[in-house]
Amino acid sequence: MAAAIDRGRLAARMADEVAQFEAAHPRSKELFERAARSLLGGVPMSWMAKWAGPYPVFVEEATGAHFRCVDGHDYVDFCLGDTGAMTGHSPEEAVVGIAAQLVRGITTMLPGEAAIEVGEELQRRFGLAFWQFTLTATDANRFALRLARQVTGRPYVLVFDHCYHGSVDESFATLRDGVVGPSEGNIGPAVDPRLTTRVVQWNDVAALEAALAPGDVAAVLAEPVMTNVGIVHPEPGYHDALRRMTRETGTLLIIDETHTICAGPGGYTRAEGLDPDILTIGKAIGSGIPAGAYGFSEAVADRIRAANDDLEVIDVGGVGGTLAGNALSLAAIRTTLAHVLTEASFARMIPLGERWAAGVQATIDELGVPWHVSRLGCRAEYLFRTELPRNGAEAAQGMDFELQQYMHLHALNRGILLTPFHNMALMSPATTASDVDRHTAAFRSAVQSLVGG
Repeated sequence: MAAAIDRGRLAARMADEVAQFEAAHPRSKELFERAARSLLGGVPMSWMAKWAGPYPVFVEEATGAHFRCVDGHDYVDFCLGDTGAMTGHSPEEAVVGIAAQLVRGITTMLPGEAAIEVGEELQRRFGLAFWQFTLTATDANRFALRLARQVTGRPYVLVFDHCYHGSVDESFATLRDGVVGPSEGNIGPAVDPRLTTRVVQWNDVAALEAALAPGDVAAVLAEPVMTNVGIVHPEPGYHDALRRMTRETGTLLIIDETHTICAGPGGYTRAEGLDPDILTIGKAIGSGIPAGAYGFSEAVADRIRAANDDLEVIDVGGVGGTLAGNALSLAAIRTTLAHVLTEASFARMIPLGERWAAGVQATIDELGVPWHVSRLGCRAEYLFRTELPRNGAEAAQGMDFELQQYMHLHALNRGILLTPFHNMALMSPATTASDVDRHTAAFRSAVQSLVGG
């Protein structure tokens, strides 16, 4: 249930924040108006229009956990490119390795030693035997699903209601009155998702068992903790049931660690001892350079080799791309894993996530709003409902776009950037306790402005 906030008061406060934003950002407004003459919607990517406020802030420079806008204001960045800059912006150690590769060649369609080093490190971190590389986690998921259908000979994939795995057609599906259909906002679905996809609620063991029972699902694609509709944890025993049922039905299990790498250096898979058949990841592992990867167990790799031994057509099967596995991406992953997303970094980042969540919870308790905060490693988020959700549908019921826009704009006007799609904050190796406390103060101010007293 959404928080019981007086809508008249919310609208008045929002008007105040919009006026404050416009007064403080004349240069961003000027650039936005100029951009509207050449960029669709005035932005280089359509979802950039979703930022709270009448137009987005234009960035001049981003370093570490902060950025400066063209109007000269400093911001603590808790969005961090929605995980793409989880390393912090342009971390010095990564920049050195990336810059060195720039002068040695960016892309050649040939392997280099860096690819081997990255494969070995991913083996060590996640436990999967063999690896391939992409430019995005979306591509990693897309290719993993194609390969899963090929080696199993099965037509369907299974995802969880309100999941997000990038722009993968099969995953843009939801449940409406128990019937699979396109997710809200799904633009031009390639096919009716009922032809490709089974959808069940997260944490519903009985529904999972029923969906897998016909034996026609090639793979389950799952974040180990749902993160794109608020943070929704698995209930005790759920991952054990998921792994057991997929094995019993010959279904491959694909774990998407793109966001859940926040749980530690080996993601949730290593932290909780999961055993996927395939693992996908992207964004954070390249320090902002486009990069993704997907790994296979030895058994799955054997099946893929057997099914793809014709060199004459290996380049036209719908897996890969001319820039996949390029030298710059591999150099970025190598230096990021070696020097930035390290055990020591997570040992700093996770306590900061705890501090952020504690600060939000203290305000919720003090001011009595019916909200809650959840955390996974160095990622934390609040939802506008009292109870922790069991699944994506319940989490979606805790969304309130009008209230979310106010909370985000209020934070932005006080030098805090949150992820525009929900109320998520991410800690980087460069984030400090004072950055977190700055958010705590801004969050309390926002809630106070709504409840009065």
